[in-house]
Amino acid sequence: MDVLSDVIAVTRTGRPRSAQVRWHAPWGQEFASVPGSAGFQVILEGSCWLQAPDTEPVRLGTGDVVFLPHGSGHTLADSPEWLVTAPACSPDDSGSYDAYASDSVDRSGSGGPVTVVLCGAYRLDPTRAHPLLLTLPDLIHLPAHPDRRPELDAAVTLLTAELQTPHLGTDAVVPALLDTLLLYILRIWFTGRPAGEESTGWAAALNDPAVTAALHAIHQAPAAPWTVAALAAEAGLSRAPFARRFARLIGQPPLGYLTWWRMTTAARLLRASDAPLRTVAAQVGYGSEFAFAHAFKRTHGTAPGAYRRGN
Repeated sequence: MDVLSDVIAVTRTGRPRSAQVRWHAPWGQEFASVPGSAGFQVILEGSCWLQAPDTEPVRLGTGDVVFLPHGSGHTLADSPEWLVTAPACSPDDSGSYDAYASDSVDRSGSGGPVTVVLCGAYRLDPTRAHPLLLTLPDLIHLPAHPDRRPELDAAVTLLTAELQTPHLGTDAVVPALLDTLLLYILRIWFTGRPAGEESTGWAAALNDPAVTAALHAIHQAPAAPWTVAALAAEAGLSRAPFARRFARLIGQPPLGYLTWWRMTTAARLLRASDAPLRTVAAQVGYGSEFAFAHAFKRTHGTAPGAYRRGN
């Protein structure tokens, strides 16, 4: 798997939820902060205003996509005046917004102009959050644009159709489309910057062929006996320049990231299977079960067996 796919696989948990909501002006809705989640809003019809903490109100038009990777609270309204008086939408018992059920909702107002919004929420596990996601801003706004990647709009169209007219298999299709939508949003953010716009951190790393080659090597074969020299060879660079470039963009040395990813992969294997510890150890590059247990406890604060029982 590539890096971005792996990030979603290890971080997202449970079933994502979505809804198509039709509002009639005047209207406003405050969405509470939900730690350990990520949410999105796609304007399918009409326009509205968005207010997030510590930001100026943003006008959203048809086709705009807003992604909130850290579950930040925010408010949507048909006009700036309604932003300060919008009623709260509290999380339900499952930790998702009550508007985020896989359904279509019509919230009639006074018969004013209509705004249709595709809402969604993903549950994320904060204990295994990938640093790629931690570097994202609280709010990502992807305006509608003729040059925007068409696959994002295609995913929105398919998801909208499933919510408007459920068919056989909709319960399986919707979560898959939500994962697809999430990947497309992140792909555009990390690799779709306009020419001339400088990238930093993980955005720069995923646009750097040398660092990306090393990351792919680690993710595709975490059990391989990687050394800095071997990863530098994958990157097509000499050892010292590669190590400096990797650490500058990723935020930690190559072997530090390798160990972190091995332990993250091991945690996923412990949760998802009943394979013996020696098998899990071998799958993440440890020939000794004792060495694996020591490394795992140093990273996760608990022994592998206790971690499995607790999850």
